[in-house]
Amino acid sequence: MEEKNSQQKNMDATAIDNVKASLMGPLAGLGDSFFWGTLRLIATGIGTSLALKGNILGPILFLLVFNVPHILVRWCFTRWGYVLGTGVLQRIQKSGMMESLTYGASIIGLMVVGAMTASMIDITIPLSFGAGEAKTQVQDIINDILPCMLPLVSFGIVYWLLGRKVKPLSIIGGMALVGILGSWIGLF
Repeated sequence: MEEKNSQQKNMDATAIDNVKASLMGPLAGLGDSFFWGTLRLIATGIGTSLALKGNILGPILFLLVFNVPHILVRWCFTRWGYVLGTGVLQRIQKSGMMESLTYGASIIGLMVVGAMTASMIDITIPLSFGAGEAKTQVQDIINDILPCMLPLVSFGIVYWLLGRKVKPLSIIGGMALVGILGSWIGLF
């Protein structure tokens, strides 16, 4: 439209601004949810897990995993929008590609959050019962039922509390209090 406006003197330039303004909301919502909600989480999970082990590749991989797709998608979609023109939005809507991309991105994001929960939350219970050779660790029983069950339960509780509109600082304070008291009585 900008190119047509520069070539045709009688074209209404306000139509260009109206199209831009009407596209900002839907496309920003898609881009923000993909880049800031999904891709950033994946990149953070990869970078953080390496950085916690002291690997210098952690921050480098974070920057690469986040920025390379971000820049490529911006460049490709800008080019694609220029070549296809204003009909590109109708084509995307009719093909159902937008829903497929959103669904796939949400699945990948959930997988990353699940993997981060299992690998970065370390909760163990050192309690045992029995005596001598017949001593059984409670943690072993829990891990036999479901490995990483305690991190999953703690994540589920935090997620449930956030859904109930509990303030994040209250949740952090409660977790610190449970950790301190549990350590004090020998539970953790």
